[in-house]
Amino acid sequence: MKRTGQALAAMAVVTALALSACGRAGESDGTTAADGPTEVTLWTHSAGNPAELEVYTQIMEDFNASQDDYEVVSESFPQGAYNDAIVAAATSGDLPCLLDMDGPIVPNWAWAGYIQPLGISSDITDELLPTAVGIWDDEVYSAGYWDAALAMFARQSVLEANDIRIPTVDDPWTKDEFDSALRTLKAAGYDTPLDIGAEDSGEWWPYAYSPLLQSFGGDLIDRSTYLTADGALNGPEAVAWGEWFQGLFTEGLASNTGTIGNEEFNRDEVALSYTGVWNALGSLDAVGDDLVILPPPDLGQGPKIGGGSWQWGISSSCSGAALDGARAYLEFSFDPEYVAAFADKQIVIPATEEGTALSEYFSEGGVLQPFTELTQFAVLRPETPAYAVISTTFETAAMDIMNGADVQETLDQAVKDIDADIANNDGYGF
Repeated sequence: MKRTGQALAAMAVVTALALSACGRAGESDGTTAADGPTEVTLWTHSAGNPAELEVYTQIMEDFNASQDDYEVVSESFPQGAYNDAIVAAATSGDLPCLLDMDGPIVPNWAWAGYIQPLGISSDITDELLPTAVGIWDDEVYSAGYWDAALAMFARQSVLEANDIRIPTVDDPWTKDEFDSALRTLKAAGYDTPLDIGAEDSGEWWPYAYSPLLQSFGGDLIDRSTYLTADGALNGPEAVAWGEWFQGLFTEGLASNTGTIGNEEFNRDEVALSYTGVWNALGSLDAVGDDLVILPPPDLGQGPKIGGGSWQWGISSSCSGAALDGARAYLEFSFDPEYVAAFADKQIVIPATEEGTALSEYFSEGGVLQPFTELTQFAVLRPETPAYAVISTTFETAAMDIMNGADVQETLDQAVKDIDADIANNDGYGF
């Protein structure tokens, strides 16, 4: 999951399909020319991402050349056009066999009947990072080649000059240590010592800030039932998170203005940057060996980061020989060399150990290897069809809290809005 305006538009793309598409895709069993291979259609949102599309193109060319039974035929869209294309296809019953989707929306698509169980070998999905597998109703519906990770970027020299302990994965900062470090850095001359990307919008908010809520002991929904957010999003732990989060801004420890990305940290205008793996090479170029990649703080219940990124699924309309071809293609595509290529070209974390071992950046001794250790802290966004509404509701509530709204009242209203949506959809199957 990348913190950029384009990449984090993913939820806008997938939400529109899940909530707006009204047609059920018709049967698609592939087109077979006389004595020719069965055509397997594939759509991706990656037209605006040349590095990602390059790897997909190579996989398709290699797969098509490796056998004579199937031919994968692709169409790529920039994210802005992908939404309209998917909605139109769902409405007219013309979805492709293979399509990519952001991990958090998988349960919604499965519940709505747009995708079917993936059906590829469990030998593959069992080897993936847990956050790279989309599950609904105890069945695997999607799988991805990578995940991302958030971390705290800092300059070792700045921490040492201010007598601030450098935390580790095994011994992260406590809440008190983190708060003290921020105040120390502010006193040292950083007007706003922490950049948390609050100038961004959309899916960045639940992706980046709900893990902080979870580290306090709250959550976006009660995961024991998935039928209510009451107690999870407005209980004492959640209120404590909201008051702390609001305090970052009222005390001037963080700012809601700035540039999207990591430029302020790279220019040494902020001391700490809560950001993602995708910004690491840029910061290494700017900071060099002085860069330290730190775990997020333990705010009470251990460090937490968001998990789940783009994955691949198969539409419900895909059947017959085309379905066989879609599954054969996916199994072919998880070769460790392709997993490593995705990681190194996109700067994301390989989803398999074999892919990690082949990676230039993430293998043992690689400059980005520390990010692989952070995946142990990853928490999936709630695996429920209600997530589309949970996401936007949390974003609104957190922004209001940032801007000074009463924390308890704001979270209570968010709970009411989420619970009303769940009730209106008969519990989404729970």
